[in-house]
Amino acid sequence: TRYAVPDALRCARRATLCPTRYAVPDALRCARRATLCLTRYAVCPAMDDGDPRAAPDDDAPPSSGENQGANPSPGEVPEAPRPPSLRQRTLGRSGGLVSEFTLGTWGLSGEASGPVYRLEVDRIISRAMEAGITLYDTADFYDGGDLQEKLGHRLDAEHRICTRIGTFPRDRPPRKHFAPRRLAEALDVCHERQNRSCLDVVLLHNPSVTALEGDAPDFMRERVDAGEVGVWGVSCGDADVAEKAIEVGASVVMLAFNVLHQSDFRRVAEAVEATETGVMARSVLAHGLLTGHWSRNKIFFDYDHRQQRWTRETLKYRLGQLDACRHLVDDTATTLRAVALRFVLHHHLVSTAVLGPRSLTQLNQLLLEAGHGPPYLNGEGLEALPARLAAVGAMSTAS
Repeated sequence: TRYAVPDALRCARRATLCPTRYAVPDALRCARRATLCLTRYAVCPAMDDGDPRAAPDDDAPPSSGENQGANPSPGEVPEAPRPPSLRQRTLGRSGGLVSEFTLGTWGLSGEASGPVYRLEVDRIISRAMEAGITLYDTADFYDGGDLQEKLGHRLDAEHRICTRIGTFPRDRPPRKHFAPRRLAEALDVCHERQNRSCLDVVLLHNPSVTALEGDAPDFMRERVDAGEVGVWGVSCGDADVAEKAIEVGASVVMLAFNVLHQSDFRRVAEAVEATETGVMARSVLAHGLLTGHWSRNKIFFDYDHRQQRWTRETLKYRLGQLDACRHLVDDTATTLRAVALRFVLHHHLVSTAVLGPRSLTQLNQLLLEAGHGPPYLNGEGLEALPARLAAVGAMSTAS
């Protein structure tokens, strides 16, 4: 009620503009958001109607009046309460210390779930820096390279960039290449965009096992020895690739790991510990599923990658599996989203959890729900979790 009316008017005006700029479905979302502003949401992100990248985010968690600063002017994003200081963890045997959260930028690129207002991207990066996030994950092709360039411009030496290479969307047809010549081309572009003589962390982006049996690992080690790359690793699509990456000497592996998808992580855990390999956990919230906000009739727009990821029946099945985790919600982990975050942080082999907020509100909620450190979750609840997950068929499901 303190901020609702001006932002409701913005959303209503936005709904009028949508039919020509964003087509009817987004106009309906804006109109619905305008109504919600008056009743449910304390604040909607300010939108510049002149920016064609502006778009409402229907998946942002609702804000509450208690979480906002005092009396912001219309259009100004209110200050969120300061979360606990982010803890540091070791990024493998040679990666040094990084924050336990990494800011992922695929969602910010607009390629995952639709466009994000450019000013909101800047606000999210600024908030992440202020909160103590020191690692930022991107790929050389996100937003045509603009995101990588933005990070290079915004971040100082204390903030590190993790860059994924090996995907060449401008090739016809688009494809992956892990031959040294193509990787060298990608690294040259990354150096120029980031304006850094040494790229902090470079990951081969979802190679196959066969690709890792080629010359790519030797090439990356040469770049590390030459001082052009600080740490190299592999973003892995499955446990087979992660095992091969560890075998060929990758210092860091990135793989999907969340409370409903643990099989890949558990399969490589012993090798990770033995080799002191860093683990970057992605899909921590299972693309939003583990927020616990979705109804069984959730519908995604055609431009949202989740529309192709799950059929309606599959999504209903996945949502039903969430009941196996709800017993972990308590006075400290007060939401399913908090449980999902803390479950990943609970595992000491995880170096950092990659988060993908698409709004400032989402980032603030995630930071607040990380808690103050171990113990992250109730011990008795964790002991009961495997049996509960097995009962709903969730111990080996894909993310």
